[in-house]
Amino acid sequence: MFQSTLLKRTMTLVVLSLLASAILATIAFLIAGKSATIAMEKEKSLTQDIAFKNIFSENPDYFEDTDLRLFFFNSSYATGHDYYLVNSEGFIVNSTSIENRNIALKDTSDLVPLLNSLEYTMWNGIECYSFEYLNFDNTIIISRFPIQIDGNSFYLYSLSYQNGFNDLVIKYLNILLLSTLMAACAMLVPAYAFVCRMVLPIQKINEVAMEYGKGNFSVRADETHKGEIGELGQSFNFLADRLSKSISDLTAERNQLQDIFDVISDGIVVVDKNSVPVTTNKAIHKLFERAEKNNMFTERLQLIPFDDVWTDFEDCIASGETKTRQIDNRDYAYQCTIIPKYDSSDSTNIIGATGFFRDIFEEQKNERFRQDYVANISHELRTPLQTLRGLIEPLSDGMVKKESDRQRYYQIILNETMRLSRLIDDMLELSKLQSRTLAFKTFPFNLNNLISSIEIRFKPIMKEAGIKFSVQNNYGELPTVMGNPDRVEQILVILLDNAKKYTPAGKSITILTDYIETEKKVYISVADTGQGIHEYDIGHIFDRFFKADRARGKKGSGLGLSIAKELLTYMGETITVNSKYEEGSTFTFTLTKAEVPDAWD
Repeated sequence: MFQSTLLKRTMTLVVLSLLASAILATIAFLIAGKSATIAMEKEKSLTQDIAFKNIFSENPDYFEDTDLRLFFFNSSYATGHDYYLVNSEGFIVNSTSIENRNIALKDTSDLVPLLNSLEYTMWNGIECYSFEYLNFDNTIIISRFPIQIDGNSFYLYSLSYQNGFNDLVIKYLNILLLSTLMAACAMLVPAYAFVCRMVLPIQKINEVAMEYGKGNFSVRADETHKGEIGELGQSFNFLADRLSKSISDLTAERNQLQDIFDVISDGIVVVDKNSVPVTTNKAIHKLFERAEKNNMFTERLQLIPFDDVWTDFEDCIASGETKTRQIDNRDYAYQCTIIPKYDSSDSTNIIGATGFFRDIFEEQKNERFRQDYVANISHELRTPLQTLRGLIEPLSDGMVKKESDRQRYYQIILNETMRLSRLIDDMLELSKLQSRTLAFKTFPFNLNNLISSIEIRFKPIMKEAGIKFSVQNNYGELPTVMGNPDRVEQILVILLDNAKKYTPAGKSITILTDYIETEKKVYISVADTGQGIHEYDIGHIFDRFFKADRARGKKGSGLGLSIAKELLTYMGETITVNSKYEEGSTFTFTLTKAEVPDAWD
């Protein structure tokens, strides 16, 4: 019993509570005693000052007599106050002598500014102010009232030094402490007895709990105690009954967790024998975000939005066979594996199934990209090589007799060689951009001059193609921007060449510029009224070698837009496309306003 931690802590709490109550009572008594004493002393002091005020008001000639005035100040120490007579100019005319002052204010040079700066309150017709001085125990009470001497206005200040406590307060404080100590000692004995009565049955229950921890569920706690102790005993006995059954359930759960960790997968769903989900992991709730959310009228379709998968769950539970399925779509792809779950006590009894789901969309996308990339490179390189071969062979065999035909062949060979060289250069540049091995500097430059140069350069080209070409500035003079002017010019040339290829004669191409001050961004758009892009192609328009054949034909290598996007990404900018099929397209990219207004040469 004496070694009980609960008993020790409870008795310690009781003692600390009694001690705290005694301390709080003492502090409250000290504060109240001080406040009451100060209030009495203040009232006594101010009552004396009011008496002097009345005397001087009824006998105004008192202070006009120099001898009487000096007598007052020389004898004022007997009142317990220090008095100061201050004229209208703020100088002390008379005061209690230094050796007789009750307050330790020997230097009065800063006294008058201090007294004039205080905010006085009225008390029975007299202005007064009080503040703590030196420490918590001392208070100075200041009062003042006007006096007329020979027709001149003066203030008579009264300063009294008050002690916040007296012998009566100390005496009552000793009585309070003594009575509190006696009460505390008297309370310890019944408190100890009560705590012992409470701790003993708890110790018994603790011993029962220790037996439960050792696996002995035959021990029972005493339920005969009244109140919470008896209810606690009943709860422990109920716990013992439930623990035996829970052991078998925990074994099944352990097997279930083992199944989960046996198969590596992103999403996991465990269902019972009725295909109702009972356990899921966090990944499964985000795995199917890209899938269509149609006909999700049941909870399980909200979890896995594919009826075929739930059919696989049912078939797996019915047949005991593992089911696998791959779900493919343009925007997603999943690998599904469902295995049966057996009862731990009966290996032939299927009690549910566990499904493992993995997102393989990126894997398939990367594989398709690799295959397309190799196929596109092969195709793009084979075409000019076949053309060269078809021209060189007749030249080599001497089949081309005329000099003009040979020169025409030579020109075609040169063009195809240059085309092949440009294709290889574009591929190398794009690879360097994506691997960040191609470096170029960015600096402030004048975008207005660059756009004017582009306009002059492309006007005759567009005119020859029968396309209306214009530049439209929605802001006015554009600010200096950060970037690389050569690369920005390359981006504009790519976008204009791309627009020209797919804009027939009679249509228009426009360069649009705008500046948004709140974003510190300049927006440059190349808009055409040509063929436009299908909505199912627009998401891939910046992929390298991608050609939207249904809308754009098979012109070009498919690298230009990819290079433009990588150049802008390198400069920390963005490019977007907005298109409507058969109505035209608009490519828009951004440039950031430079911090300095001047462009670099």
